[in-house]
Amino acid sequence: MNGNGLLIEHYAGFRERFLDYETLTSQLRAWATAFPHVIRLSSIGQSSDGRELWLLTLGADPDRVRPAVWVDGNMHASELCGSSAALAIAEDVIRLHVETGADLHGLPQHMMQKLRDVLFYIVPRISPDGAEAVLTSGRYVRSVTRDERGHRSHARWIAEDVNHDELVLTMRQRDAAGEFVESATMPGWMLPREIEDNGPFYKIYPEGVIENFDGVSIPEPHFLSDNPTDLNRNFPFSWMPEYKQDGAGEFPLSEPESRAVVAASTKLPHLFAWLNFHTFGGVFIRPLGDKPDSEMDQQDLALFKQIEVWATQYTGYPMVSGFEEFTYQPNKPLHGDLVDYAYHQRGCLAYVCELWDLFQQVGLTAKKPFINTYMHLRRDDLVRIARWDATKNKGRALHAWRPFDHPQIGAVEIGGLDPRVGIWNPPPEKIAEICAGQSAAFLRVAGLAPEICMHVDQASLGGALTRIDLTIENHGYLPTHILHSARKLDWNEPLVAQCDTEGCTLDAGAQSHCQVGHLDGWGRGLFHDRAAFHFQRSRGNSHRRQLSWWIRGQGTVTLRVGSPRVGWIMRQIAVDP
Repeated sequence: MNGNGLLIEHYAGFRERFLDYETLTSQLRAWATAFPHVIRLSSIGQSSDGRELWLLTLGADPDRVRPAVWVDGNMHASELCGSSAALAIAEDVIRLHVETGADLHGLPQHMMQKLRDVLFYIVPRISPDGAEAVLTSGRYVRSVTRDERGHRSHARWIAEDVNHDELVLTMRQRDAAGEFVESATMPGWMLPREIEDNGPFYKIYPEGVIENFDGVSIPEPHFLSDNPTDLNRNFPFSWMPEYKQDGAGEFPLSEPESRAVVAASTKLPHLFAWLNFHTFGGVFIRPLGDKPDSEMDQQDLALFKQIEVWATQYTGYPMVSGFEEFTYQPNKPLHGDLVDYAYHQRGCLAYVCELWDLFQQVGLTAKKPFINTYMHLRRDDLVRIARWDATKNKGRALHAWRPFDHPQIGAVEIGGLDPRVGIWNPPPEKIAEICAGQSAAFLRVAGLAPEICMHVDQASLGGALTRIDLTIENHGYLPTHILHSARKLDWNEPLVAQCDTEGCTLDAGAQSHCQVGHLDGWGRGLFHDRAAFHFQRSRGNSHRRQLSWWIRGQGTVTLRVGSPRVGWIMRQIAVDP
């Protein structure tokens, strides 16, 4: 079947623009209607405003359990490109199943065939309420718009469209003690003040009003002042309360969105890889988040080194350790983030991608540790970003300053930076290129799936007795326990084999239910200490197990092999001694 025409017909333009909730929902429903044999559309929960948290399940016979991957995006409200990248992977997987002879990012045919037996679970937008607020107003929202904290009497900024132009931007106010000046070469662009500057100087505040204002003291703006929860600090692994971790929420999984993700994924023990899309920066961030690589399981690290090769090859982004290169304060790890949960508790090859390599596009060099790429920007660097916005981004990131008489703090100007397109997210012209690179890299990660196979022989032993010999092998890259570190998880059960009979019987003493154990895959990642070129040796046959049953009489034998981790395969054999 060639479904290219149907794909074009049911395409909402997510590779060229950022979709609102209604359009995103229409896209998912159109796919589910057009391709019911490979798609299930369901909701894992609802946001507090009643928007569905959509889950796409993709694969031939999507209800059959087998090795699976998870992709999600737009957990942070302003990071809209994550939805586009997740949808692009979904569309490429649909093409894999419905387009005859599809050329998919240079994948060889045997890999495309293997990917057709991998399930894809895709949640394109974890924070639909926050994304809608950002899309429609420009208001900064970290994750969700709600603020359910009670008993707050301190002064704080509340984002609001005070001049009624349907945008929530920033306000600048002249002040001799201001920390900012306007660029002399890029009008309207604000820069940190330096001692050589002669003014005028400005304070910069969010567009909005001050709650609990005493008429005198203006509070310092905080990025979580009126939308306090960061969903990526609300997950249960290594969660810490607010006084230790900004954005943590009242308790782990206090938010319906994070709770829905955990509830859904916990029911999917067959997940082996997890890609969590964010923006911006142009970098992949992998475990560990709380320890250096020297304390990481080295077999796990070798697998991430292999993923790093694909990440760099197909996207141009580096991959870095969360602890060694992406902590905002040295030796102070982030707590309660999704990748930690997916890696440590779900045993997945889990990592983040910060889409949109703005710094590289502008011509700035990434720093070590990578987090300093964001933090260590000089005035010249900021001017380069301004020039890039003017020449390459159609000036989308800067709004003219317009005077306004603020009801609380007096004369201000409203305008300035609108980072939604060009800063937080790529320009629309770049979305398709970014999506293609991400899909090319991640489909190769999905190709690492374990692959359980069985071979059956039978021999007549005379006297109505038949011996059934079963050989079970893993032909996939990954072992059946996926990560070496995940073997300790109590739900990560090894394979079992079940022999059921109809019309015939197991010979006396034979066990119908047998332990198989975990089976190794053929892959080792990169730079594994047992893969040195000067001493090439295999593991032996730890990828294989053999079992035998003795069957008496004539009938049918059903063999079933697998585990919740990798799914099940089955074979029926007619026995006629």
